[in-house]
Formats: sequence, structure tokens, C-alpha cells
Amino acid sequence: MSDIRNVPATGADSGRRSRRPWAAAAVAGALVALLSGASAVTANSAGGGPAADGQSPAVRACDVPRPGEAACLAEVLPGSAPGSRTQAPAGYGPADLRSAYGLTAAVRAGAGKGRTVAIVDAFDAPTVEADLAVYRSTYGLPPCTTDNGCFRKVNQRGDTAPLPQPDAGWGVEISLDVQAVSALCPSCDILLVESDNANWDSLADGVDTAVRLGATTVSNSYGGPESDVTDNRSHGTGPDPVRAASYNHPGVPIVAAAGDAGFQLDALYPATLSTVTAVGGTTLKKSDTARGWSETAWATNYKGGAAGAGCSAHVAKPAWQHDRDCPNRTLTDISAVADPVTGLAVYDSIRDPNGPPAGWMKVGGTSASAPLVAAMYALAGHTEDVRDASRLYAHRDRLNDISGGSVSVPHSGQECPASSYLCTALRGYDGPTGLGTPDGLGAFAPVH
Repeated sequence: MSDIRNVPATGADSGRRSRRPWAAAAVAGALVALLSGASAVTANSAGGGPAADGQSPAVRACDVPRPGEAACLAEVLPGSAPGSRTQAPAGYGPADLRSAYGLTAAVRAGAGKGRTVAIVDAFDAPTVEADLAVYRSTYGLPPCTTDNGCFRKVNQRGDTAPLPQPDAGWGVEISLDVQAVSALCPSCDILLVESDNANWDSLADGVDTAVRLGATTVSNSYGGPESDVTDNRSHGTGPDPVRAASYNHPGVPIVAAAGDAGFQLDALYPATLSTVTAVGGTTLKKSDTARGWSETAWATNYKGGAAGAGCSAHVAKPAWQHDRDCPNRTLTDISAVADPVTGLAVYDSIRDPNGPPAGWMKVGGTSASAPLVAAMYALAGHTEDVRDASRLYAHRDRLNDISGGSVSVPHSGQECPASSYLCTALRGYDGPTGLGTPDGLGAFAPVH
């Protein structure tokens, strides 16, 4: 296994921050569970369980970003990572996710073959292809390798070398993204574009490169406060965020995570762009319903983690969005599982002294829901006329309407009343889950 210790880089990326306080967070989560009388989450309870009266002690995979940088949105559940190279945790695998979203038949029919899901992330994950091989073999998926043409990894310029500096936190993010796509679209090709760093221009270059190299759809599991981007725009005039054009590629759906910090007055970019499909998050559990699954919004936990929601201060409301309380673009459009407690099984072999043990772990965040939705776009195909999320709004009756769960963060200074659809999952459209979650591929069909 690789051992990445974040040796300081040279040039523009020198002085990387110290790693996340993983061990401290894991202990804190266990103490909260103990004091509340609840059992700590382990890797042995299928689909996860409440760690503190329903509250997740998940910690972010990546460092807190510096000004001008995006944050990766993967969250790892302490206690879910046994460090095992052979035994997967109880996080959801491909069969679970396909069942939950009505995709089993489409996958069995080979949907997605010949289409490419691109993933744009920062820094390099040197073990990503080997880790993907472990994941796919564990779940009986066909190999996806450089040699067979299924997997390709390039830098932000589209070249196979040189690759960026490795980063263990973003490595977890990358593993989550490529494995989530594999879970729902094993017949899809995967293009991983690694930007030089987490700066906005570098990530935007990565999106443009992904489209230039033939991506069917592009997934972006990162974000930052809209004001940080607009206030620091390097070029352009007016209220448009820097490099907004890089997220506008008609015929190629651009998907972005809506965030993991609940309702925010300063909404998350690039999900706020009207050319992007903004993906929120749910808590997904097995049930005895006809569907076999139940979902609520990924609600605020004691650390403030929750599905992102908000109202743009800069991007005008698109013609296809009609909610009443936000005069501009509203987050989100659609959602899928994101709660780390009910997260995905992910394999990552990078040994990070201040991160999760190498091996299998349970990972969530809207970093999980975004690549899942990107994979669904590829499964459905016929993306030539996709310019934005309007297709989903035209087919809202083909989605699971989600109710229950507030993402207002107490004592944050930006609380939102539980009665408001902007921060609570209510019947119909709402901020945390948008129009709802996929029920098969009907919502991704062309509009006639």
C-alpha cells in the first residue's frame, strides 16, 4: 500500500495543510455515542445505524481548503474502516444502489456501454486503478483498466503525465467517485481528470478537458461558498462566477454536489450555476415498503453535517425552476444517498497517518450522490439536448418524492424555519432533496 504523508510541494501548491484529525474525531464520535446511551456504529450493521441518537460522527476526507480553493465533499464514517484488504464493510454496494433506484434491469441489459463518465477531482490518487480493481472484483463487476480501455487517468491538460502531487484526502474522494460510477454503470468507461490543485481555475480546466476528451457526462464532487468564487474571480465582469463557462457544455450534463453543511446563506458553487445539475443528499434505508427502501433528507447531525441547500445570490432563476421563496437559482435539483451513516462501501489503499485506516471504509457526502446521478445520465443516454437540469423538472412525476428531515444548522446564524421547503424535505420540490430521487431512468429521458 502507498504511504502518502503530504510532503510539501513546490511552487503554487507549497505548504499544504496538516491532515484531518481523524483519530480525535473517531474518539469524539464514540464518546458522544457512549454519553447518549447509543452504540457506536460499526462496520457490521448493514446500511449503517445511528451513532448518537441518529447523528453521524462522520469526518471530512480532505483538509479544510484555503481561500481560492474548493473543498472535496467526501465524508468518512469513523469505525467503518477496519483496515481490511479483504472484507468489505456493510456500506451499500452495487446491488443495493441499483435496487434502491430501480436500475437493476437497465444494468443487466448493459446500459451505458460505449459512454464515458468523467470525474474531475484535485491532486493524484496513485492507487486508484488498483483500488478500483479490488472494488470491482469484490462485487463481481468486469475489470475496468487502462489496458482494456475502460479506465483512463489524465491531468487537467489531458495528458497521462506528469500527474499532480498525491493527496491522501482527495484520494479517498477519487476512490469514492470512480467506485460509485462503477456501482451503477459497470458498462461505462471512466475518465478521471486530476487537476494540479484545488484552485478554481485548475478544476474548471479539468471540466473543459473532460468534455474535450469525449465525456458523456461530468461529475464534480467539490464546491465552495459562492461569494468566495465571485469575490475572487480572476477575469470577467458582472455577477457571473469565475469560469462559469467551463460548466456550460450543451449535450454533456455537468453534475455537481450541493454540499454537506446544510442550509447556507452563501450557497455552494458550482452547484449554483443554472447550467449544472445540483445533487442533494438523502438517508437511505431498507424498508418493508413496495419499493423496499425509504428515504428522508440527510438531516443535520450534531456536527452540522447535512445535505446542502441554499439560494444563489448571483445566478438568476432559470425558466424551468418555479419555487416561490428564492428569487434566484435554488439548490438542489435531484438527490440520492449521501448520509455517511448509510454510506457506500469504498476501497482505498492509501495509508494516511492522520486519516482512515487503509482498506474498506464507509463513505458518504454529496460526493457520493453526485457521481451516482452522473452515472444515471450515462445509463439513460440521449444527452445530446441536455443543457441544464430542465429535463428532470419536465419528468418530476418519475422521481421518488422525499419528505422528512431538516438541514437547518442550529446556532449557525443562518437558521431556516422547519416549515420552509428551502431547508426541510416537504412534499413536492424542496431545497435538501430537490425534485426527489431517481425511480428508474424515466426522469432522464428526452422531453418530447
